[in-house]
Amino acid sequence: MSARPRLLVVSPGDEIYRSYCLERVAASYDVVLLTGTEPSWEKPYIVDHAVVDLDDTTALLASGRVLAERHELAGVVTWTEWHLVPTARLARALDLPSNSVEVMRACRNKATARTLFARHGVPSAASMRARSLVEAGLATMTIGYPAVIKPAAFAGSIGVIRIDRPEQLPDAFDFASAGAGQSREDTAVLVEEYLDGPEISVECVTHRGVTTAVAVTRKSLGPAPYFEETGHTVDAGDPLLVQVAPVAAAAVKALGITDGVQHVEMRLVDGRPRLIEVNARIGGDMIGHLVRLATGIDLPTAAADLACGRTPDLTPTRHEAAGIRMLYPAASGPLTERHINQPFAAHTSWLRQVQWTRQVGELILLPPDGDLFTARAGFYVVTGRDTAQVNERLDTAANEITVATQAVP
Repeated sequence: MSARPRLLVVSPGDEIYRSYCLERVAASYDVVLLTGTEPSWEKPYIVDHAVVDLDDTTALLASGRVLAERHELAGVVTWTEWHLVPTARLARALDLPSNSVEVMRACRNKATARTLFARHGVPSAASMRARSLVEAGLATMTIGYPAVIKPAAFAGSIGVIRIDRPEQLPDAFDFASAGAGQSREDTAVLVEEYLDGPEISVECVTHRGVTTAVAVTRKSLGPAPYFEETGHTVDAGDPLLVQVAPVAAAAVKALGITDGVQHVEMRLVDGRPRLIEVNARIGGDMIGHLVRLATGIDLPTAAADLACGRTPDLTPTRHEAAGIRMLYPAASGPLTERHINQPFAAHTSWLRQVQWTRQVGELILLPPDGDLFTARAGFYVVTGRDTAQVNERLDTAANEITVATQAVP
């Protein structure tokens, strides 16, 4: 038997975007996995598993208890947005460290979070719920234009759209409602004040109620009126971190989070941070990996440590920068070509990864017909000494990569 602590992971997530999390955690813990499908790529990193319908809370709890009978578990963690609430419920059922179910629900529901931000004086956006087009119209009369229409409880910028004029509201409400309808927690739509400024996220670690902001992620977005995130950069020396850290910590505290890793999204309006939302897990799009490349801080291991009641090591060991750029074709259609200049890739040490997520022949759908799950053909990751060099290298690599689709008549 291993002397290492045993950690229950709920949902390994997508192999392409989340395998680094499981790999990092398995370096320090014996991992027991609750998963929706029979493990494949996960096998080298786990010691046991159970397959269960992860959307069935009762079944998830039952399977978690069975695994707890087989193993002396030190903690339970998830880095999947959809399973934050069930994982908190499971942790409490097994008497393992966790934030409360109510706190996780507040993190999942943007309307609840906005209320808590306002109550605790955290700068956020004006927001009103709307369950009908009429209610949405009334909300815009209060909030004004431009406005953002979005699902109350979803993720990945799906169903989020900006409107500038009243005549755009009906289509925007339908677009947001389609996203909201996919939520199992709240199908309402929110009408919110548009925060005009650069979008960032603050990667935070909270231990016993004390939040440490470890990195700032600067974001690139796709064309308006959608909020598709097309790239991210992390710089260990980013001077913005000192300015935004207190607001991120205040937002985490307002939600009642005491332990865990948070991905806190905000915009800089006239240079001042305004909250978008707090995600109570490691950021997506490989952001945790970028943080490690830039700073040496290991967010997956920190999340595991906190889930087991341990103090995480947040000591920076690098002072560099890293970036990721998503690969999108110019138009929707079947993918006809995906290619990188092989001599360039083979001889460029700062090009850390090129990853294709779609096969030739697969249909690529850009917004508004598609979303991040259907629009991307892949991504690539680079490193450098600072943000300026990373952005220059992202542009250089872009010129060596081809992504093409066949136009749909």
